[in-house]
Amino acid sequence: MTNKDTDTNSAPERKRGSGVKMVYDLLRDEILDLVLPPGCPIDEVQLAERFKMSRTPIREALVRLAGEGLIATLPNRSTMVSNIDFLNLHTFFDALVLMYRVTTRLAAEHHRSDDLEVIRARQAEFAAAVQAQDALAMIATNAAFHSAIAEAGRNPYFIGLFNRLLDEGRRILRLYYQSYNDRLPQRFVDEHEDMIAVIAARDAEAADRLARAHAEQIVEQIQKLFARNDRLEIAL
Repeated sequence: MTNKDTDTNSAPERKRGSGVKMVYDLLRDEILDLVLPPGCPIDEVQLAERFKMSRTPIREALVRLAGEGLIATLPNRSTMVSNIDFLNLHTFFDALVLMYRVTTRLAAEHHRSDDLEVIRARQAEFAAAVQAQDALAMIATNAAFHSAIAEAGRNPYFIGLFNRLLDEGRRILRLYYQSYNDRLPQRFVDEHEDMIAVIAARDAEAADRLARAHAEQIVEQIQKLFARNDRLEIAL
């Protein structure tokens, strides 16, 4: 086979792969940001028309989303955005608080100077989102900030688990921010700054303590929100 033949055959494959990724990335963001709310039907034909591509890359993207638990196939073979399991949120919160603590402690113990630069850059983005009161940006930049801390801890298993928890939490936080009547308190920005300071000082005990307090007060506020609302309305 000539190089020309190889290039001709591989180009469509790259194009298909990029199409799957594009559909997957966009749908994933729309699900996590509640643009596509829990229970929303997913139709392959409509998606193929929307993205102007065949159903094959659409189906591959949906398989990936199903593997992450973001969409579900019903007994009648119809597909929808997965519901949020409110009854078992306590297990999610337990895991989230633990990962906040572990990753922040490890960052204090193992970070390098360039890690701090990345963490501070993510913090600046979060502070800007809070100042603008941009809920979607707050959620994304908050996740990026804590993900950068996890990266500084240098444990790939914790990084992967924490990033998945942060992603799953985006839908819950979207409900939280959507229902927030006043401006998001500046204290969240301040708490991040305190965490950066103890990480930089390599104070693992203080990092653990601050991360736990930071995570638990967010969880407490979300639980209070759910307690006040028998049914949370999702604005489309």
